[in-house]
Amino acid sequence: MIRLIAIFLLVASAAFAVQPDEVLDDPVLEKRARDLSQGLRCPVCRNESIDESNAELSRELRILLRERLVDGDSDEQAVDFLVARYGEFVLLRPDTSGVNVVLWYAAPVMLLIALGIGWSVIRRPAVAPPELSDAEKAELQKILRS
Repeated sequence: MIRLIAIFLLVASAAFAVQPDEVLDDPVLEKRARDLSQGLRCPVCRNESIDESNAELSRELRILLRERLVDGDSDEQAVDFLVARYGEFVLLRPDTSGVNVVLWYAAPVMLLIALGIGWSVIRRPAVAPPELSDAEKAELQKILRS
């Protein structure tokens, strides 16, 4: 029973982030605002959308987003406005073009390079150490006897 209550509270906490005074009267606009805010990152809370965050800055971003939608902005215009103001960091899924391509593909490329190096090291034949000379063998026997 306690687990059920804990799960309910965790799931419901995201629903309580949007305050009643933020909700728009028009259900279509509110649905658009909720859909857009789920794709925008809270600058305070790492990897949490502004729709889920209780931070004051997230509240301001939600209000600003709704104001832009009420003023007649399209979804793209409203998001572009926030990106122009706060940078691409506010996007939970940044654009995959331009310079960001390097960021998106650097990790997989580095993984493939590391796997290739690891494979070549594993597949390299073992090299036997060189034989000891007679002088080295005698020195070793001398050390072992003492």
